[in-house]
Amino acid sequence: MGVEGTLDYLSDLMSAARRKKKRQLNNVSLKVRMDCPGCAEKVKNVLYSMKGVKSVDIDLKEQKVSVYGFVDAKKVLKKAQSTGKKSEPWPYVPYELMAHPYAAGVYDKKAPANHVRGTDVPGIATLNPVEEKYALMFSDENPNAACSLM
Repeated sequence: MGVEGTLDYLSDLMSAARRKKKRQLNNVSLKVRMDCPGCAEKVKNVLYSMKGVKSVDIDLKEQKVSVYGFVDAKKVLKKAQSTGKKSEPWPYVPYELMAHPYAAGVYDKKAPANHVRGTDVPGIATLNPVEEKYALMFSDENPNAACSLM
């Protein structure tokens, strides 16, 4: 291999290193307003057309779309909005993860069963130390805890 071959080899090696991006499998969930199976099919076809998508699952009852593959959440949201349907990131979390699930701004009548709207507000998302002390005092894991009060 001569000097020219070596330079070509190094050039190819450097360009491959620049093109190579770290790809990561993601599961992106969206809330998309869909009225009928036709709307759901339209959204599904548009999202399948994206590069890197492995699967698209649609739950028409919950208005939830889950996209799995080598995709970016912002690009999936933008592509879903291009269908003309109202789309937003999936806002709900399981009921058990919230300290105060019935607080204003968290409780949502339109949320799926056993879910509430997620928030990062410390007073709502987590218990303060006094509340935590009393919650542990009457815990189901320790049935004798209430007896220690009496």
